[in-house]
Amino acid sequence: MLIHDLAVRPEPPESESARAILRAYLDDVVSRFHGRCLTADELEAAERDFANDDLVPPRGVLLVAWLHDCPVGCAGLRFGQAKTGEVARVFVDGQHRRRGIARALMTELESHARRRGLRRLRLDTRHDLIEARELYASLGFLEVAPFNDGPYAEHWFEQILS
Repeated sequence: MLIHDLAVRPEPPESESARAILRAYLDDVVSRFHGRCLTADELEAAERDFANDDLVPPRGVLLVAWLHDCPVGCAGLRFGQAKTGEVARVFVDGQHRRRGIARALMTELESHARRRGLRRLRLDTRHDLIEARELYASLGFLEVAPFNDGPYAEHWFEQILS
């Protein structure tokens, strides 16, 4: 079910709203990795370890999904070499999932990629993020051989943009 009051727009990662949704993203994915809620210190450490300074022009973009003036999701795109972009930080707040928000974020990311002249999008994800893997497959991403050695990468996907 697509949400009619949804707005997706670029946002600087250091803005208050972007920082809030990125913090929610880290809390979710790192807690899932550890199988428990994070402490405040662990969340602060994760924020230091996962910098977002490459999700700003000219190296990238961070999109934030807004619903009724509240940030509910995000997705980042790094503009890479050889006309390849790297998708990162795809997240929708738990109470807003399964409503088309992640799909809207990814559609807008693809538009940004095309405008930049990118021909391919890549991403990696973990084994336990089943919903993410299902989303990427439904959007036409194909699982490919590993293209990086990220410590949390267990599945690699690629999409050729037409």
